[in-house]
Amino acid sequence: MIRFIQVSLMRGVKPLLEQVDVTLNPGDKIGLIGANGAGKSSLFAMMRGELHPDQGEIDFPAKWRVAYVAQETPPLERCALDYAIDGDVNLRKLEAELARLESEPATSENGIAIGEIYSALADADAYTVQSRGEQLLLGLGFTLDQMQLPVASFSGGWRMRLNLAQALMCPSDLLLLDEPTNHLDLDAIIWLEDWLKRYAGTLIIISHDRDFLDEVVNVVVHIDERKLKRYSGNYSSFERQRAAQMILAAGALEKQQRKRAHLESFVNRFKAQASKARQAQSRMKALAKMEELAPLRAAAEFSFEFREPLSAPNPLLVMEDVDAGYRIENQDTGDVTTKSIVHGINFSLQIGQRIGLLGVNGAGKSTLIKTIAGELSPLTGDATMGKGLNIGYFAQHQVEMLRHDESPLWHLAKIAPTVREQELRNFLGGFNFPGTMVTSSIAPFSGGEKARLALALIVWQRPNLLLLDEPTNHLDLETREALTEALAQFEGTLVVVSHDRHLLRATTDQFIIVADGKLQPFDGDLDDYKDWLFQTKLGKGTDVLPAAGKANKADFPVASPVAPPAAPVANSKDQKRLDAEQRQKLSALRKPIENKIKRLEESIAKRQAQKAEIDTKMGDSAIYEAANKVKLKALLADQAFYTKDLEQLEGEWLELQEQLEGLAA
Repeated sequence: MIRFIQVSLMRGVKPLLEQVDVTLNPGDKIGLIGANGAGKSSLFAMMRGELHPDQGEIDFPAKWRVAYVAQETPPLERCALDYAIDGDVNLRKLEAELARLESEPATSENGIAIGEIYSALADADAYTVQSRGEQLLLGLGFTLDQMQLPVASFSGGWRMRLNLAQALMCPSDLLLLDEPTNHLDLDAIIWLEDWLKRYAGTLIIISHDRDFLDEVVNVVVHIDERKLKRYSGNYSSFERQRAAQMILAAGALEKQQRKRAHLESFVNRFKAQASKARQAQSRMKALAKMEELAPLRAAAEFSFEFREPLSAPNPLLVMEDVDAGYRIENQDTGDVTTKSIVHGINFSLQIGQRIGLLGVNGAGKSTLIKTIAGELSPLTGDATMGKGLNIGYFAQHQVEMLRHDESPLWHLAKIAPTVREQELRNFLGGFNFPGTMVTSSIAPFSGGEKARLALALIVWQRPNLLLLDEPTNHLDLETREALTEALAQFEGTLVVVSHDRHLLRATTDQFIIVADGKLQPFDGDLDDYKDWLFQTKLGKGTDVLPAAGKANKADFPVASPVAPPAAPVANSKDQKRLDAEQRQKLSALRKPIENKIKRLEESIAKRQAQKAEIDTKMGDSAIYEAANKVKLKALLADQAFYTKDLEQLEGEWLELQEQLEGLAA
């Protein structure tokens, strides 16, 4: 087992952990969560032996093999497949020793040693290592041709996939994964989930992907207030337990505050009276001994909303017989060739559509998004933009397009040059860029802070069409939740590519899939998509779990050719027109109901605040004294009125929600 015994850790002058005690059992699959800067990566560094605690110790069996993902990838000429297999360090040592022995003159001793090496290689599954390496890389999105390319030819994100493959190839008893999904798309994440669920060793994951955590982990360790707290269950279970704890802590704190108020009131009234002096002294001692309960703090919540679009053309965009792809110019001859990625696109975007774009890695999702955004011109066909179309486009590498030597204020002023500086500062403050941070260079900002700035720039422009290509990369759980809530309330049209299934479920109501160079409707939800992936791309094959997983041998996913799901595609223009009219009618019916719901929610929030104020006054013991009889009567009347009004408002809200659900059905 893993035991943290009175562990304390400082980074500079900042305490990260203080006298931490926690025990983790062998075979646990643990999600390590906490705010940015809480010490998650530092804890991993201690477990790898790269950092040492200032006090206490971390104890786990010395014989355990520890695997983790390297953060750097040298630009090697070694091919990707061999680089992945290099993760099995023991196997590579045996191969090197065998090569050395076989290069020496043959002797009886040499022959015995060679025999022992062959036996050890058999125990290390050397004869299946090539196919296991291929299956790992296929699962992580590489093609067979890409596996033979040198490591140096891959971009940073793909090199991180290779490092992940090395960690998974390494036979291990303890596997440490720090944000393993950051550079993966949805199909690779689903494959990785399946692999990790059958990993037999102890697993600790740092992740901001709640669905990934829900699927994989059975224990959550939360870093909060420099302590580690262990919760049984997945991330959703942790949220429920944490919420219950906060309610209990708030109740205990409120009860203690009422008791303290009563004691203080008694002392203040009677400490000068001789007849009550002894009782007053007794209550003063009780006050002194009363342990001050601290409220259980929730993480500081961050929220924002997209401003209502200024216009809403309908349709926003129509594509007819479009081929999307790239034009490639030969630098020597000047000749231009074209490479079509998605072809024969017949597609229109209507007001209020909320589309999730699915498809395996390399299918052409980003190419399609860029073509809709106007970043790429259609190779063939026509793309007609609606008058007044205003696109907000968050590219997959949007953060890299920011000027890192400039400030958040500079970036916003560049797109709003005529707006007063104070108004720009106020707006950026709403995105957690306060004080001097708003005028500081963004170079030292975290990836999450830069992504938050990129989102702020899009929100300012009040788009009526949002195109989001992996917007959650670099975002922590709190900011992802804020983005999800903001998108759910967005009044324009949305097309999103994301590996965050929680965001997709909460913000989209239809899916379209890019597969085999075609764009088609996907008649199903994300669970259906997962099933489709396992029936096609992630078909069953040989197990490639490392040695620690041998006790749980089972079929393992291996890639196979991808075919799109069967889905009816309407090609007639009449059918498209009828579909568009039906969507417009549905939108027209939904809009007034949604507006009523919004107004009701504002009224409910107002009444709740008024009732809370009355409840606070009723909690004051002084209100029950005879002198305040009239005030108490008025408060009771107000409390009864607000309670009844809230019941009525909430009843109306429920009825409208049922009407919306009826329309959706």
